[in-house]
Amino acid sequence: MQPDVSFVIAAYNAEATIDRAISSAIAQRDVSVEVVVVDDKSRDRTLDLANAWPQDVVRVVALPANRGPGGARNAGLELARGRWVAVLDSDDAVYPGRICAMIARAEKAGAEIAVDNLQVVREDGVAEETMFPVDYLEGLSEISLADYIAGNVVFESRFNLGYLKPIFQRRFLNENGLRYDEDLIIGEDYILLASALAKGGKCVVEPTTGYVYHIRTGSISRVLELHHVEAMRKADIVFARTHSMDAKAEAAFARRTRSLSKAASFLSLVQHIKARSPLKAIWTALSDPAAVRHMGMPIAVRLRRVAAQFAVGAGEVKDAGR
Repeated sequence: MQPDVSFVIAAYNAEATIDRAISSAIAQRDVSVEVVVVDDKSRDRTLDLANAWPQDVVRVVALPANRGPGGARNAGLELARGRWVAVLDSDDAVYPGRICAMIARAEKAGAEIAVDNLQVVREDGVAEETMFPVDYLEGLSEISLADYIAGNVVFESRFNLGYLKPIFQRRFLNENGLRYDEDLIIGEDYILLASALAKGGKCVVEPTTGYVYHIRTGSISRVLELHHVEAMRKADIVFARTHSMDAKAEAAFARRTRSLSKAASFLSLVQHIKARSPLKAIWTALSDPAAVRHMGMPIAVRLRRVAAQFAVGAGEVKDAGR
């Protein structure tokens, strides 16, 4: 029988959390579940732990080479057999009633996509507030392409909708050739959902909390670097060429484009400061003053600090020559 949902778990060096993720997927109530674990060439015991589960419960594939999060998820999507597919990060978990509630909400509305709220859990195990206020999600009801792009304006969105963990009708993904962009390490979730919406997918909101998002020190998703932003900008250019957008979506896309440009300038500025390259830092600041606003301080204060760092750096060089 075809499962109601296939959980795709891409795992890389996840020996400490993989069993928790698998257990939570299997524990779903009132739906039939398939779990597909894709080991992305881990160097620890992740693969052994996944293989320890009964094969009729958990299907495991070991990639011959590391493909990154998008590539590993794509490998899992190719194996998935469920009517719906849900991506579960290997260091996260889901509550038992999650999938049943999301499928019911989606099928009642004739939607191909559903999202819900996330419970944020700190590294010490303490649960914080949910990712989004419940009344905010209840007010959305559905998420359009314009809504979603506007909720992914870097450093400026009130609530970052890129953290949403959607479930998709597997048939809809396959019929539209939708897969993760394997060139992205950050932002691959955004591009997939944006593409699905651009293809006409209807996304409904289940305002209850079903996904448990664990904060982890050093997690890729929490460390934004310049090369990540540049990759996101390239992906957005491809998106704009590939998909048509209505006026609201185009306006939101323009804001996102400007935000990525400012983010790139800001991160470049930070790199120059860390590298003790004050002239490059000042030039970057003058070229894009708006980027400096992300520092949360006037440009004059930041430039004075850059100059001070330069003075310290010059002194260190002088001392080293003695």
